Amino acid sequence: MGHCWSKFLRIFKCLYGDSKDEEELYLELTSKNVHIITTIQSWEEKLTEATRDGKILVANFSTPWSGPCRSIAPTYGELADKYPSLMFLTVDVDTLAEFSTSWEISATPTFFFIKEGRQV
Repeated sequence: MGHCWSKFLRIFKCLYGDSKDEEELYLELTSKNVHIITTIQSWEEKLTEATRDGKILVANFSTPWSGPCRSIAPTYGELADKYPSLMFLTVDVDTLAEFSTSWEISATPTFFFIKEGRQV
């Protein structure tokens, strides 16, 4: 129970006033199974790859500077490492603003699960 509580607290703990640049923040958001999406082309490639390989895609619409996004990043990375049969993406909402709007993203982080090209 304590382990779950500590994860819960880590998810909702906001980090303010950090002077790290975006590249450093993205290093915190990554694991070997989390792909950072900053272009429509990379989104389409990963969507095609997941569909071809029969994988469920987990899309995290996020920003590198957001406290809640940064707080949940370690847990997201742990899940990505624990479930290699899924494909985990982190979509940069700032870089892909118009694309994110098409997904009706109004807050970050926002998560979607996609199977065979469709939201589930």
